[in-house]
Amino acid sequence: MREPPEYATYVRARSPRLLHIAYLLCRDRALAEDLLQTALAKAWTAWRRIENDPDPYVYRIMVNTHSSWTRRRWRGEIPVAEPLPFTQSPDTTGDADDRAFLWAALGRLPRGQRTVLVLRFFEDLTEAQVAGILGCSAGTVKSQASKALAKLRIDPEIVETVANRSL
Repeated sequence: MREPPEYATYVRARSPRLLHIAYLLCRDRALAEDLLQTALAKAWTAWRRIENDPDPYVYRIMVNTHSSWTRRRWRGEIPVAEPLPFTQSPDTTGDADDRAFLWAALGRLPRGQRTVLVLRFFEDLTEAQVAGILGCSAGTVKSQASKALAKLRIDPEIVETVANRSL
């Protein structure tokens, strides 16, 4: 079977960004690499059927694969230290303490809410695009994002840190 030429171009161009999204979904660099590799392998088998923009198709594969992996309760290797956030571009979110703090807060959210926030705000997709990827309505995306942001606003560690900084 020959590889469609546009597939190789897509993989070279989008792999760094897709790896970043995979990392935000599973919070483990090695698992993110496995997730991306699995998603790209699945996309390759369906590449001839994918029309126009393949990103939503690949995002959906990543979300579904990640969900099936977490349902199995297999956790693989247990890291001894928290991995640093993966970035391909210069970080503009602030100092390392803020990144680690926000990363931990995002990790305390349920998987579904975290997935919505990652796709909606980190990948900057519209509500309709996220709904299409997740196979739900735009209203569900809105409510999940709203609930996730509300949880972050009342997260005890966030409240405490903000209170300490304002002193």
